[in-house]
Amino acid sequence: MKKYLYTFLILAITILWSSCRKDFVTVPSSGQLQFSKDTVYLDTVFTNIGSSTYNLKVYNRSDDDIRIPTIQLGEGESSNYRLNVDGIAGKVFQDVELLANDSMFIFVETTLDINDFAGGNQFLYTDAIEFDTGNNQQKVELVTLVQDAVFLYPQQFDDGTVETLLLGVDDEGNETRIEGFFLEDSELTWTNEKPYVVYGYAAVGQNDVLTVEAGARVHFHADSGLIIGNMGSLQVNGVLSTTEDLEGEVIFEGDRLEPGFANVPGQWGTIWLTDGSTNNNINYATIKNASVGILTENSDGTTNPTLTLNNSKIYNSATIGLLARTGHIEANNSVIGSAGQASLYLNLGGEYTFRHCTFANYWTNSFRVAPTVLIDNFLEVGDGTVFTADLEQADFSNCIIDGSNSIELILQKVENDSSVLLNYNFRNCLIKFDDFNNRFLNDELYAFNNSAIFDEIELVINSNTIDYKDTANNEFFIGADSAAIGEGNTSNIPAVQSDLLGNPRTNPSDVGAYNFTTFDD
Repeated sequence: MKKYLYTFLILAITILWSSCRKDFVTVPSSGQLQFSKDTVYLDTVFTNIGSSTYNLKVYNRSDDDIRIPTIQLGEGESSNYRLNVDGIAGKVFQDVELLANDSMFIFVETTLDINDFAGGNQFLYTDAIEFDTGNNQQKVELVTLVQDAVFLYPQQFDDGTVETLLLGVDDEGNETRIEGFFLEDSELTWTNEKPYVVYGYAAVGQNDVLTVEAGARVHFHADSGLIIGNMGSLQVNGVLSTTEDLEGEVIFEGDRLEPGFANVPGQWGTIWLTDGSTNNNINYATIKNASVGILTENSDGTTNPTLTLNNSKIYNSATIGLLARTGHIEANNSVIGSAGQASLYLNLGGEYTFRHCTFANYWTNSFRVAPTVLIDNFLEVGDGTVFTADLEQADFSNCIIDGSNSIELILQKVENDSSVLLNYNFRNCLIKFDDFNNRFLNDELYAFNNSAIFDEIELVINSNTIDYKDTANNEFFIGADSAAIGEGNTSNIPAVQSDLLGNPRTNPSDVGAYNFTTFDD
């Protein structure tokens, strides 16, 4: 028995000792490494802002444990790239071991200063990761576009605190503040010469006007956005583009430029048109990947709309695309696409006109309860208090209301108070409304046979009948089989003479923001 126990102990110690050995025999690399990619594109970065971390996988497909004599950046220690090879940071590495039929990760980052390069607002910076030297050398190229930008951010004080904006005071006298700053006079015109990168909330003060010129690109950092204050105004002067570069359009989005972030919702806050802001006009703009695309509150006390929205797109909003509380909006030829809750929420009454707009919510990031369009005349707060306001007007003409849910229009009014108005009209609209369980059969708010409220509308049961190009990418062009073709009427809205792409409207017109077009399946 002791003999067997002794033998077992010797065997166990030998196995344990062998598994902990680090001095396994290796042979030099022979230049037969394989890589997950030949070129690592770090995409576009703003000057002096660190890139995301990219990875390269290196494979040893041979049956030998190998030793790579050197792994280094081509420019060595002077390179603007940074490497992490199997958990060790640096730019030059010696005698890196890689087991047979195994692999390792190399992580790559960079931070670049446009001032280090000659000429222009952008520069293509390249280097390479070199494996070994001489005849056995292999390379993986590194490519980054560094772009200059105008950076706007709150002041940082000597005590480490950051400038904030006062949003209000609660019932107990406590201030509500948000990290942000007021734009100076010299910062109130945003051009297309360089992109703008905003940290915190940039605020437009009383009697100030922020003008955003055609072709401007505005990038917001996380938890950042734009606030238009009392008696302030926003003028977004985008124009129709003639190429896929959207050279005339104004784009508001996050500051992560990698392709993987191109359609990630909730990267920044919102464009907030506060109570008292006035004469806000947005033309040919795309507002994407925000938490709330646009938030507008109350009217400015005049007969003019607080917000006029023309030929614009809002999509990939984490919660709501366009949220209006007792707002006054006029919108034409605009698309409000996917959002985590509602694409359009007209809350607590207001006055609204929408002509030739497409509201389509095909959100796929989580389960969505809210409809594409939600309209009400009340607001209930946490303590049970209910605020009410008249919905004086909500007119929809030649619009599409659609999405992935069975019912995409919900109308709600305050209970037990018929004196609070809920006025709405839908003319020549396609509305996704599949009430398969007759939930709304006897609800007076959905009297679809009442032509005074619902005139020439079509209730859509199957969204495929609208025939979009690509709902996953918020491309709501309508195709040859669309039920929206020829169902509009432009005689009562002569101001909308062309669609979002500049194509002339006919009468009868196509419903929604786009005329029918042909596109590849």
